[in-house]
Parts: sequence; C-alpha cells; structure tokens
Amino acid sequence: MSNVRVHMEILDDQTDEASLLRLTGKQNPRHAPMIISSGHLDNPKVVELLRLHLAAMHVHSPPGTVHALDLSALKHPDVSFFTAWEGEELLGCGALRRLSGAHGEIKSMRTAPQHLRKGVAASLLRHMIGVARQRGYARVSLETGSGEPFRSAIALYGKFGFAKGATFGGYVASDFNQFFHLDLQTVGAGGTRS
Repeated sequence: MSNVRVHMEILDDQTDEASLLRLTGKQNPRHAPMIISSGHLDNPKVVELLRLHLAAMHVHSPPGTVHALDLSALKHPDVSFFTAWEGEELLGCGALRRLSGAHGEIKSMRTAPQHLRKGVAASLLRHMIGVARQRGYARVSLETGSGEPFRSAIALYGKFGFAKGATFGGYVASDFNQFFHLDLQTVGAGGTRS
C-alpha cells in the first residue's frame, strides 16, 4: 500500500504566526499533512462515505442515470481506489478505473461533507492523474451529471484541463450526463497546457 503526503494550505497567507496560535491554539497549523493511500475499502468510515456518495447520486440524478460504482465494483482488479486522510480522519475518496492500456476513468470522487472547500478533491484528482501518467495512459475520462449539485466538481475538472467531449466506455448519452476528457500528452500535471 503506497502513501503520498500532501501539505494543504488551511489558512490564507496573510495570517501571521501569532494570529494562528491565537485562532487555533496550535503552532503552525498551515501544513497539516494529508495522506493519500490506496485501499481501505473495508474501513467503516470509507464504507459510510461511499454509502453517502451513492445516496447523493440517486437523490440528484434522474432514474437510470447513476453510474457510480458500489463497494463490490470498487474491488474489481481494474479499479484502484484511493482515500485521503488527516490522521484518523477520512477526508475523501476517488477511484481510477482501467478502460484500456492507454485510457483510464475517474470514478467515485467524494469529499466528506465536513472537509469541503479544503482542497481534498483537487489533491485526490492530482494524485489519480499522476497514477494514470505512471501507468502510461494517454487519456483520462469521466462521466458526471448536470445541474447545481455537480457544478463544483465540473469546475474542478475544468481547472485540471478536462474538456467536455463524446461518450466513452459504453456509456449512453442523455440530457443529464456529461463526459469530460483529459489528454495527458498535452496537459501538464496541474492542468496547464503544454
């Protein structure tokens, strides 16, 4: 099991050390480590976050349009599942599914509700794009929904260079779902065009 240490900016750069201590009671909290690791599908915290993810997808999607993977599908050999942790606290999860030797798919992106807007999803996405590059994928794709519940995720994908495109991997297009692709040969690790 591999772990990756990520440092998150918790407070803005204008906050001085004395203010940080006064506000938080901690010395230098701005570099709290986030650990991204693979696996943990048997951890009750992960199982609960995945339950929340599937429930939200069903609430915010028309019948027949939910393509989120359940726990058993995430255990498939073609799926690599990643979790982000801060100590014992689960921050979020995501998966990378192998579609072919040159094509991967981002799945099951979910940030724990109490950790939204802290850079968790961006860190997980950056990690999975890095794994895709290591595997030699030329492209990473994803399917998502439409409307307000999906707006933040779509904005994040855009920041990383994902572009809206055609269906892939057996999905059927509808008025609800959208497809995004990232060409790993022309977009840098942080979403910048080469």
